[in-house]
Amino acid sequence: MRRMRHYKRNKRRSRNPVPLAIGLIVFALLIVVGSRMFADETSIIPKSYGGQLTISSVKDKPETTMVPQSEVPVGTIIDEYRGIAVYSNGNNFMSSHGLNFSSDEYYFGYKWQCIEYVKRFYYEIYGHKMPDGAGNAKYFYNPMLNQGELNEQRGLIQYNNGGDEKPRPGDLLIFTDGAYGHVAIVSDVGQDWLEVIQQNSELPREKFELRNENGRYTIVGEREPAGWLRK
Repeated sequence: MRRMRHYKRNKRRSRNPVPLAIGLIVFALLIVVGSRMFADETSIIPKSYGGQLTISSVKDKPETTMVPQSEVPVGTIIDEYRGIAVYSNGNNFMSSHGLNFSSDEYYFGYKWQCIEYVKRFYYEIYGHKMPDGAGNAKYFYNPMLNQGELNEQRGLIQYNNGGDEKPRPGDLLIFTDGAYGHVAIVSDVGQDWLEVIQQNSELPREKFELRNENGRYTIVGEREPAGWLRK
C-alpha cells in the first residue's frame, strides 16, 4: 500500500511540462503582436528633424512680404517654388504631423519638416529618389567627401561651401549646425547674394551673402551651410 501511494505521488509530480511551455509561448506571441498593432508610427520610421529661425544674412536688401508659419494653421501653404508648395509646421519646429509618401510609396518624410520638402521637391522636379533618405537634416552632408564627389546616400553630387563651384537654383543646401541641422532649396542666385526656400523655418524664404574670392564661392552669414547637393 505504501508503494502504491508513493507511486501516485510521483506520478502527480511528473506531469508533462509541454502544455505549460506552449501556453507561455502563445502568451508571449500575443504580447508582441499586440504591441505592434498599437505601436505609434514613430516606432516604425525614426523622425527626421530639421528647422530653424529665419535670419536674413544680407544687409540692405528689401525682403519680400512673407507669411510666418507660426501665424497660420499647420498644413497651410505659405509659399511655393516651381510649383512645389511649402507648408506651415505651426509654432513648434519639433512637431510632426504624420508621414508623407508619393503615389508610388516613396517616403518624403514627416509633415512638415524641412526634409519632407527637399525630398518632395527633388522627386517632383527631377524624378529623383534618394537611395537613403533617412536621418536628420545635418546628415545629408558627408564631410568625408571631396569637392564634386557623389554622395551615395543621397544619390547627388556634393559641393563644399568655399569651393570652386558656384551654387545654382535647385541645389539642396545643407546646414549642419545645431542638434538636427537644416536643409533648404536654392531658389535664386545673384552676383553677391543667394536666396533659399525652406520648410519648417519661421519664414519660407531667406537670403545670404555670396562671396567670390578668386573663383571660390562662400555663402556667409550668422549661420553658414556646410555645402550643397546637386542632381
